[in-house]
Amino acid sequence: MKTERDQIPLYTTKDGSEIRELMHPAIHGNRAQSLAEARLAPGVATTRHCHGRSEEIYHFLAGHGVMTLGNQRFPVKPGDSVCIPPGTPHCLHNDGSETLVLLCCCAPPYAHGDTDLLT
Repeated sequence: MKTERDQIPLYTTKDGSEIRELMHPAIHGNRAQSLAEARLAPGVATTRHCHGRSEEIYHFLAGHGVMTLGNQRFPVKPGDSVCIPPGTPHCLHNDGSETLVLLCCCAPPYAHGDTDLLT
């Protein structure tokens, strides 16, 4: 199967990031994982959250930001990848001047119901 990025609509997830589902079982018929492009405008941060079931891998394509992963905080830039184990609180802040763009792979696939917003 094949998808075309520019034909896929954007939507906003529970954590506040803008997502384009590049490949998702509910839409495209693949089975065990999902792949999305996420975008975060300059100065914007996602809400701290965790996923009870899904492991996520973020791969950064453009922009700069600060990732909070559990108790760690560290800068992220193009070429960096971050693994987020299930149940790990995390959030992302774009502290740069350009849009932060990343690929997000989830296994099992991303589901709104698997996202718990944290305070």
